[in-house]
Amino acid sequence: MSLSRIRPATGTTIVLPLRRSCGTLGHMRTTPELEHYAAEFSGHRPHLTGVAYRLTGARADAEDAVQEAWLRLAGLDEPGRAAIRDLRGWLTTVVGRICLDRLRSAPARRERYVGQWLPEPVVTPFGAPPGDDPLEAAVRDDGLRMAAMVVLDRLTPEQRVAFVLHDAFGVPFAEIGDILGCPPATARQHGSRGRRALEQADPPPRAELAHQRQVLEKFVAALLAGDIAAVTELLHPDVVLIGDANGKARTARQIVAGPDKLARFLLGLLRKYAPETLTHGAPVLVNGDLGLWLPPAPGHDGFFALDERVQSMSIRDGRIVAIYDVVNPDKLTRITRPCGG
Repeated sequence: MSLSRIRPATGTTIVLPLRRSCGTLGHMRTTPELEHYAAEFSGHRPHLTGVAYRLTGARADAEDAVQEAWLRLAGLDEPGRAAIRDLRGWLTTVVGRICLDRLRSAPARRERYVGQWLPEPVVTPFGAPPGDDPLEAAVRDDGLRMAAMVVLDRLTPEQRVAFVLHDAFGVPFAEIGDILGCPPATARQHGSRGRRALEQADPPPRAELAHQRQVLEKFVAALLAGDIAAVTELLHPDVVLIGDANGKARTARQIVAGPDKLARFLLGLLRKYAPETLTHGAPVLVNGDLGLWLPPAPGHDGFFALDERVQSMSIRDGRIVAIYDVVNPDKLTRITRPCGG
């Protein structure tokens, strides 16, 4: 597949459909005062959705947390709402507390998960016009690229909440301590440990889209040509491939590491699919970085059927250092597919 038609430009935006839950700002009788708060809440929605997604790594959890924050605000009496001096700060704290509960329940859910787990991707067709999705602006932030989200997922719930709320959103440790149920000094320690873990993991910074296009185009061309030397040359010495399918589709169940091993794995895998498989893909933005969307395709003539997937990559020193292959259909329900997809 040729990606030469991609021309990334400054200010490229991302469009995604916002899941509108029927209970959000609706099905509730409102006084004029509450209608005022509803309008103000709508203005804070993009910020709150970005907070919740960064904390949970899941769109559904993020949207549910934002909805729950509204319900808690609406559930207060008028004196209770009037006592809130900083609505944005109050809502951020509420969302943080809701997400903390989700994070603490995550280990039990992960125990039942088959294979590796990746954050739910925020996907939009490349070069799409501006939209009104709250995550559209949020994923432009470097901290929401897939490489950073993967590292955040390794933190404890307390570390993640403390680090994200303080370092990304400036929430004081006194308020974070209230969320975590600990003294401010302990909340500060959680934040420091989270920051240190992120620094030690050293996820690669976001490369310019034009550079990403060049690397991806060369990589796809090398794969299509079956050129193992060219594929290997484009892979960083520390490269890994992480697949996420939860046993519901085909991908690598274990992490594949190392350029030689990964190159042989990918080329061997391609031989099991029809030759035109990659040519049907389309460029997309995945958490603000360039990636590929591959549509499902039936098997024929002895070739495997292809499951729909979204693939993205991280680049370090001009080479691909990570490939993320999201194939779990549950994590692809909210993506915006390219035209015709």
